[in-house]
Amino acid sequence: MDGLRFAFGTLTVFPARITRWDRDAARAGMLCAPLAGLVVGLCSAAAGGLFLLLGSGPLLAAVVTTAVPALLTRGLHLDGLADTADGLGSAKPAEDALRIMKQSDIGPFGVISLVLVLLAQVAALYELYGRAGRTASSPPRSPRPWPGSLTHASRQGVPAARPEGLGAIVAATVPTRSATCATAAVLVLCAATGLLLPPTTPSTPSWPPGRASVRRRCCCAGACGGSAG
Repeated sequence: MDGLRFAFGTLTVFPARITRWDRDAARAGMLCAPLAGLVVGLCSAAAGGLFLLLGSGPLLAAVVTTAVPALLTRGLHLDGLADTADGLGSAKPAEDALRIMKQSDIGPFGVISLVLVLLAQVAALYELYGRAGRTASSPPRSPRPWPGSLTHASRQGVPAARPEGLGAIVAATVPTRSATCATAAVLVLCAATGLLLPPTTPSTPSWPPGRASVRRRCCCAGACGGSAG
């Protein structure tokens, strides 16, 4: 229970009162991190599926599915991505890169990374939701987050970058064997979930286009004085 409180209290907005703040609780919390990621992923998929059922369309459902994890984690993973991009993009020595990452503002590398990653997530979800919508027998799927990365980042042999902060309390707390077992359990769960859902197949567009479509294109070309694409 201390591990669950530690995981949900530090990684999500769900009400979880942290009763212990030591390395034993941090070890249990990092082992429970995949459970926190699973709950966030299920909430994200449920929100996207609900918007699809309400007739919002795949694009809006993709945006909602991408926004839910940011809300439920207070943007923790996005903030970490931006800080990492700013630190690595600066090409500075380790101490200067850590100082840049610790600053509260966001640099150009962080902005670019956030924009590209969010766009990639929305594009991938839009494609998945679009395929599911074109296949009546298949329910829409939502990609699951990879919740085992934090467990691996806290394994033994990986020191903290600096002695203060959250990283210092969780660094090198998880045994390598435990991290491997947690990763294997997540992979088995994801594989089992994928086997339970029927496959989605993209629909094949009809070609050549119908006569009505050809007439519309000819009318547009005539109105514009030429081919408009």
